[in-house]
Amino acid sequence: MDIETANALTAFTTRYCDAWLENRNSWPQSEALYGVPSPCIITTLDDAIIWQPQPFTAEKGLNAVERAMDLVIQPAVQIFYTTQFAGDMPARFASETLTLLQTWSEEDHLRVQENLIGHLVMQKRLKLSPTLFIATLENELEVIAVSNLTGEVVKETLGTARRTVLAASLADFLNQLEPLL
Repeated sequence: MDIETANALTAFTTRYCDAWLENRNSWPQSEALYGVPSPCIITTLDDAIIWQPQPFTAEKGLNAVERAMDLVIQPAVQIFYTTQFAGDMPARFASETLTLLQTWSEEDHLRVQENLIGHLVMQKRLKLSPTLFIATLENELEVIAVSNLTGEVVKETLGTARRTVLAASLADFLNQLEPLL
């Protein structure tokens, strides 16, 4: 287990939830996740849910991705998607505003793996080295991803070889994230 990644993700999630509690006197809320079942839901409001992170209870790992792509996935990415169930969390890394992706439920874990497979298939067709996305950016043509070859966190333009290294590891990246509400 990549304990540094798990600890960094848990620490960021705590910072994120603490920011909500301090600034809004509530656990995180989401309109986008309204009506989507999850063990994270504490309360359902008229048009939003209030959520709290929960321990991950599905099968650990990204086994479907590894089988489909005949690829061993970076341990840090495996841990990132299987440490907890949580809502996506807006954050800032240096000058980048992003949404850190998370697994919302056991069903969502399957959807995440399908999306990762689609991403890797596209890269394989374009003869690009494999990356696994972990966050979205405002520009829908860009994502934050982890290089499956080096473990570095990169800003990537989808469908191109254009990548900018942001951090040497996923744990380093997560430790530098600032929560946004």
